[in-house]
Amino acid sequence: MTEADVPQRRAAERSPTAARIANVLAPPAQQSPRRVLVVDDEESIRIALTKFLRAKGFDVQAVESGGVALELLQRERFDALLCDVRMPGMSGTEVVPQALERRPDLAVLMLSAVNDASTASEALARGAVDYLMKPVELADLALAVERALRTKELEIQQRSVERLIREEVALRTGELRDELHALAETSIGVVRELVNLQEAADAFRVGHSRRVAATAAAIASALRLPNTMVANVHLAGQLHDVGELGVPAALFSKPGTLSADEFTCVKEHVRIGIEILRPLTSLAHLLPAIHDHHERWDGNGYPRQLAAEQISMGGRLLAASDAFVALTSRRPYREPLAPRDALAHLSAHAGTQLDPAVFDALSEVTRDSNSLPGLDEAP
Repeated sequence: MTEADVPQRRAAERSPTAARIANVLAPPAQQSPRRVLVVDDEESIRIALTKFLRAKGFDVQAVESGGVALELLQRERFDALLCDVRMPGMSGTEVVPQALERRPDLAVLMLSAVNDASTASEALARGAVDYLMKPVELADLALAVERALRTKELEIQQRSVERLIREEVALRTGELRDELHALAETSIGVVRELVNLQEAADAFRVGHSRRVAATAAAIASALRLPNTMVANVHLAGQLHDVGELGVPAALFSKPGTLSADEFTCVKEHVRIGIEILRPLTSLAHLLPAIHDHHERWDGNGYPRQLAAEQISMGGRLLAASDAFVALTSRRPYREPLAPRDALAHLSAHAGTQLDPAVFDALSEVTRDSNSLPGLDEAP
């Protein structure tokens, strides 16, 4: 048992509801092969995908059209749907909402031979978990299917936890204070794991949220903000990019400039993140910072074009730390900047992109890299 498991175990000992939640979060003792439904109008692709996924231990069934897939989903349970986008008759994007209506917990992955950001955004908005380009590397496909299934498992766990919390609150109020604290930590842990899964898919982004959190907290301390603000911005930094789960991962590591459609798709991660976190009422105090972390001091940011002090302090702290961490991190298309070079670059944006006072505090805490935990661990 890890240190993180202790609060959960103690809560379970005190409350039957907490014990039920612990049971929901516990891994199954034995798991039958997960079922994958492959939908593609090209027989050669169906055969290749079926053979590969069966070799990976999945129970696979393949069909040639969206209509046949929907009929099958009406009768049988599947864990994942791997669906082509462009097919005769019903398109893949039309299949997604109808498939999820029949099987709400289905992990849907789209396959397309066309790199179209607007189609990818539409598919993800309709409920797809991932959008893969053909020809897909089989190793990448296996990872994507596993990641999509794990994401859905975490979503199911989260809904179960929240349902049990609502039932318990309806029955009891006065005895729940300590238990609700433990359950809030569980919800945070679920979101943290979602973020970790997303970052684990890209070796260049592993640990990004952890470093943003540490940097933002250090800036808040340098500004002598209250301890609660320091703690809140540290937690918000760990969760701020959870919405990237809803955006094709390739867009975040694309060399060169994003197209207008691609940038529109990327910007959606803020809205998606807020939608993921809003139901977790214990995290409501973190939403302003997460909502504002791409706003700019001059009002030219997104999603709401807030300016200056209209932007929450947490948002200003995360904007500065996110920019600094991005510059000092390795990317597929460039080497990381040294901290002093990153500061020199950002100094030109103090008063436009960044709050000048926040930039001054960032400069103070980054003069010595030892003041920022994890800085030397940049990917």
